[in-house]
Amino acid sequence: MSKILFVVTGADHWTLADGTQHPTGFWAEEAIAPYEAFKAAGDEVVVATPGGVVPTVDKGSLAPEVNGGQENADRIAAALEAADEFKRPVRLEDVDLADYDAVFYPGGHGPMEDLAVDATSGRLLIDTLESGKPLAVVCHAPAAFLAATRPDGSNAFAGYQVAAFSNAEEAQAGFADKAKWLLETRLGEEGVDVRVGEPWAPKVVIDRNLITGQNPASSAPLAEEVLKRLG
Repeated sequence: MSKILFVVTGADHWTLADGTQHPTGFWAEEAIAPYEAFKAAGDEVVVATPGGVVPTVDKGSLAPEVNGGQENADRIAAALEAADEFKRPVRLEDVDLADYDAVFYPGGHGPMEDLAVDATSGRLLIDTLESGKPLAVVCHAPAAFLAATRPDGSNAFAGYQVAAFSNAEEAQAGFADKAKWLLETRLGEEGVDVRVGEPWAPKVVIDRNLITGQNPASSAPLAEEVLKRLG
């Protein structure tokens, strides 16, 4: 049995370019699909958030239109409700990487608000990269890479090939012209090599021990890649 750390946004909003707060949080499918895969494999999941706040699910991620219909939307909502780990997170600040076999970051717009500037998360990301343990990050969660700054000012993920929510997907979601910054663009400015696939289609990129997924549809295949490495 492996022990997997889920680092989840504690934000319940995303501040847009005009200063308004868009309600958000973590994206349900991106949390639940890997959660179910890991639990089915007999693994233990621990959820951590900044400050230990109970994470907020993005209500939009429970809508039928983004879950292939009402039946699956209801299934995901029920699975999330039954996942007690999300109701009793530990403080990210108290996490010891030595206690875990892998680290996973689900997305949603929330990480754009808090994890992108969270130094504790940034240090954990750097430590996980250097440990060789599987580090899996999906959709908007690569925003957390922006806080993974080395003492010389360079980004720890510079030169890594990654998948992340694309500018094209952000435009189709209706936020490209409202956001303060776009994830694909910002990562590129940090020297991260973003490999973009077709909008909304599964795409997983593996570079050393880093496993990244582009969008919600990538979360289940990403989890399978983690499980392969955990044996």
